[in-house]
Amino acid sequence: MENICGCKGIRTCLVCEKTKNKTTSSNNISKAEEYQVTYSYCVSCKKGWPGWNTAVITSAHPYHTGNPFPVEDITVVENFITEEEEQLLVKQIDSIKWVTSQSGRRKQDFGPKVNFKKQKVHLGSFRGFPDFTKSLVDRLTQILDDFSPVELCHLEYVPSRGSAIDPHVDDTWLWGERLVTVNLLSDTVLTLIPVLSNERLKGPNQHGNKMDIALRVPLTRRSLFVLAGPLRHSWTHQILRDDVTSRRLAMTFRELSLEFTPGGQFEKHGQEMLYVAKHFVSFASHSN
Repeated sequence: MENICGCKGIRTCLVCEKTKNKTTSSNNISKAEEYQVTYSYCVSCKKGWPGWNTAVITSAHPYHTGNPFPVEDITVVENFITEEEEQLLVKQIDSIKWVTSQSGRRKQDFGPKVNFKKQKVHLGSFRGFPDFTKSLVDRLTQILDDFSPVELCHLEYVPSRGSAIDPHVDDTWLWGERLVTVNLLSDTVLTLIPVLSNERLKGPNQHGNKMDIALRVPLTRRSLFVLAGPLRHSWTHQILRDDVTSRRLAMTFRELSLEFTPGGQFEKHGQEMLYVAKHFVSFASHSN
């Protein structure tokens, strides 16, 4: 196990919890009892059904019980890539240097340099995407309307480091409507929680300004996942430590927000980023 910790602030992983005596981050150990209502998404009928265990909900199809939670703006395509394609992608990803990240993750970033707090962005060292991702981007372009990614992030999760990712909403100043992820090597579950009650959300249980509800979305190995709409903007999403049972790699593509597209305030910057993102270059440097 790589004995380096990249955690900052309240974030923790098993490395810093063991070596630095840090207290486990509560975000990494969230349990079903924290939510008064929990639902699991069924990929087959595209609805959320009562229950925390996604495997149980999935196996129950089409004989679900309880009242379903209508789910929109989620797309899951199982077996989006083949086993052979997955093996090749993993080998090529691992040929690129990994950088230690927070909460027990490692990462590889391909995209512009961004300061989200100051809302500043520039190309920095961005020179394009890894050459081996071109066929994947071409396939995504064929099935997703107007798909023009300008950022790709590879994240590695392993149980030995207690990998997880805290509840968050991806930036909306720079990043656009869809978050597109290809899930490699193992199954996991994405857990979504509403930030605040919102008239666009049709959650079945509200208490004051907060909705005590969690929606669990199973992400099977080699699947494609697209998050958009209210679930992308008004719900946090996270990967819980308990839902990382073996090594997992996530390839997440992000698009530009309207501010950076033709007619937007930052159209010029957007065009510069899009031009670079059309290039596919070699990044391979070593074997892990």
